[in-house]
Amino acid sequence: MPQLPLDQFYLYLKHLLSGLVMVAAFAAVYVRVTPFHELPLIRRGCTAAALSLAGAIAGFSLTVASSILHNDHYLMFIVWGTLAAVVQMAAYLLIERSLPEMKVAIEANNIAMGALMGTVSLVVGVINAACLS
Repeated sequence: MPQLPLDQFYLYLKHLLSGLVMVAAFAAVYVRVTPFHELPLIRRGCTAAALSLAGAIAGFSLTVASSILHNDHYLMFIVWGTLAAVVQMAAYLLIERSLPEMKVAIEANNIAMGALMGTVSLVVGVINAACLS
């Protein structure tokens, strides 16, 4: 049975933990940028808030994954992941300006609005991820 070289295992753990920290940091910043409070809304069963947040996290995660796949240097992985977070936030701010009723709709559990917000975030993440390839 072949053995996994220790240096490869170390790099795997380094990228895995860094990617998870980046996603957690993104989520923490994202919920502070949005004008509604996703976590309390989700705890109360607000599907719209869950869809919106899930799309943002999934979209960002795709870019983090693409950055791991396409960057040979750890620092570049971090740089591109950070840029991806900025792009996701910019996309959110743009859609927020385009849909001023979004905050009220999410808080009212308008599932269509939550799905739209999540989908926009996911699409931005997919395109962002593809740009790294």
